[in-house]
Amino acid sequence: MAKGFLQAGHLPSLIAAFLYFDVSFMVWVLLGPLGVQIAEDLHFDAAEKGFMVATPVLAGATLRIALGVLVDHRGPRLAGIVAQILVIAGLLAVWIFGVHSFHQILLVGVVLGLAGAAFAVALPLASQWYPPEHQGVALGIAGAGNSGTVLAALFAPGLAMVLGWRNVIGLAAVPLTLVLICFIANARNGPTAPRRKSWLDYFAVLRFADCWWFMFLYGVTFGGFVGLSSSLTIYFNDQYGLTPVVAGYFTAACVFIGSLMRPVGGALADRTGGVRALTYVYSIAAACFAVIGLHLPQAWMALVAFITGMLALGIGNGSVFQLVPQRFAREIGVVTGIVGSAGGLGGFVLAAGLGYSKHLTGTYQSGFVVFALLAVLALTGLSTIKRRWRAMSRTAAAPGAARV
Repeated sequence: MAKGFLQAGHLPSLIAAFLYFDVSFMVWVLLGPLGVQIAEDLHFDAAEKGFMVATPVLAGATLRIALGVLVDHRGPRLAGIVAQILVIAGLLAVWIFGVHSFHQILLVGVVLGLAGAAFAVALPLASQWYPPEHQGVALGIAGAGNSGTVLAALFAPGLAMVLGWRNVIGLAAVPLTLVLICFIANARNGPTAPRRKSWLDYFAVLRFADCWWFMFLYGVTFGGFVGLSSSLTIYFNDQYGLTPVVAGYFTAACVFIGSLMRPVGGALADRTGGVRALTYVYSIAAACFAVIGLHLPQAWMALVAFITGMLALGIGNGSVFQLVPQRFAREIGVVTGIVGSAGGLGGFVLAAGLGYSKHLTGTYQSGFVVFALLAVLALTGLSTIKRRWRAMSRTAAAPGAARV
């Protein structure tokens, strides 16, 4: 398997896609680990804190669609270069001019959202180089770049205590610039890029119910992952009184597990089928977040529950994108953008919902209960469509085809 995988594609492009995704995601969720310090300096309430960390997620969800279209028209390499240059310029502008109000921090969130749109660049770059039987592993490796959220949670709160959060935002431009140089040198558009279509053709995929199902399924798995990545530092600080640095460590542990499981999820889906893998994912996630919704009395108990839930969500992220190229191979760029956008939208709903739950009820618990119910709904929906997907897979099956 390993030898065949290494011979099947273009390793420099895969590594470039991973690094690009990694630093972009580090920047995308940066307001979450810095949220405690920013909120203290700018005097935000719980709802404003929730919306602050949710705005980059929403912006990333929106911009992924546009970037996905650009990927299909101009290729992932050029789209990635343009997007990264704009993000670096935005970070430097924040460092030079500063941020002084709630509305300004929301504009910063829009800039960081463009980094989150890197999803629509990294996954097509990897996918175009690998055949169906290796799609799960290739997309899992590229998608493991969401481990950049671990770096943000680990280092941003501590650096902010020493340097100030504004300088941390400016400092983030350094790794982005280094990775951009690597990306330019190593990334190459793949040989299986789809033919160009008109702009309207791309959105024609919304006519298919399967596209909407993928959007919802990913909205739960990736939405849960990125929403929690953005919110957990604030949650552990508010709920259990942990310092921003310790809360960042707790968040990093959860995010690390979720990131690590993404390629595992892709490989598991290649072996057992994406539908079966997702069945386990939503069952475990629903149970974990229902337990969290009971308000666990100790921080370590919550940490165990979050780690287990993030493990499931990470596997789910890889499993969903093992299925997507099998159904939409010719439209992979735009479908990646649309499905990725839905994942970001799910993250926005979760992050903002947790903030408003705290603001209106005094606790975060109702937000977690609602998320557990969404996982149950995803599990129910998956059970209704799995037979049709498997029947379509058997009809179109070719030697070496991936399992559904």
